[in-house]
Amino acid sequence: MVHEKTSPPDIPIAEQARPAAVATLLALKHAQGEVERLSEREQLLSSLLVSVNAVLWAIEWDTRRVLYVSPAYERIFGRAAGLLMADHREWHNSIHPEDVDYAEYSLALVLDKGAVEDRQYRIITTDGQIRWLSDKCFINQQAEPGQPIIVVGIAEDITEKKQLELELQRLATTDALTKSSNRRHFFECANHEFERACVQGTPLAFLLLDIDDFKTVNDTYGHLEGDQVLQRIAESGRGVLRRGDLFGRIGGEEFAAVLPGCAPEMARQVAERLGQEVAQLSFSHEEQSYGVTVSQGLANMTGDDANLDSLFARADTAMYEAKRRGKNRVISG
Repeated sequence: MVHEKTSPPDIPIAEQARPAAVATLLALKHAQGEVERLSEREQLLSSLLVSVNAVLWAIEWDTRRVLYVSPAYERIFGRAAGLLMADHREWHNSIHPEDVDYAEYSLALVLDKGAVEDRQYRIITTDGQIRWLSDKCFINQQAEPGQPIIVVGIAEDITEKKQLELELQRLATTDALTKSSNRRHFFECANHEFERACVQGTPLAFLLLDIDDFKTVNDTYGHLEGDQVLQRIAESGRGVLRRGDLFGRIGGEEFAAVLPGCAPEMARQVAERLGQEVAQLSFSHEEQSYGVTVSQGLANMTGDDANLDSLFARADTAMYEAKRRGKNRVISG
């Protein structure tokens, strides 16, 4: 028996196209899912950037064109990000005038080092606030020849931390009662000025002053009254001395000053004026008025002074000589 070949039944065209349509639909759904996941990631990244209290930034080095700045810029700088994107000088113009040179110099170091992680400088916000920034920067990648160098960074507001550091430093270096330098800090600074005077060959004077009969003040009027005397004399010292002079409380009723660049004649004038200012102070306790004076020893640096200690020793000897001669006077040693 001969079997005739039979043709497969004809499949409608619509049925043939169904698998392709399904595949396309699945592909579209997959793509849609990827888009949604990408959108979710972008939203998450955007939320993170908004919440981070630091400015993320990126610039093209040669032109300094700002490529990106995060939302925290407007919160910290108080300036519109759009203005910065249009003109990179907006950042530069916000830097404290005293810190501009350092900020520019330290930023340029990134070209040699690849990263700079210890930049700290101040900015002034549009409402006049001064804030401290810790601004780290990095070269994003090694640019191919002909390609621009991209520098990225993160600037963190460290104002509160810096204020705490400054306050701790003040407490560590200041006499709590008189707000003058304490003994340790005074002599640290004085030694620095002595060394600088030696190198530069400039004059330097050391002035030591002691309150006359201060024990009598404490015994007669009480220690609180004695504290007031110390505070008022410290105020007089800071008021009379020149800008750049050092002044501190180095003992119970003993103060000292270092006068950099002050010739002997001028140093004596400063000491006498300080003595006069103290003598004119008036105090009262329970309707009883009294005054105080100081005995001062002045020593001017000479070639025989190998260190600050010898200068201090001569001032100390001169101060005791002032006491011996009747107090309330300046003796040079």
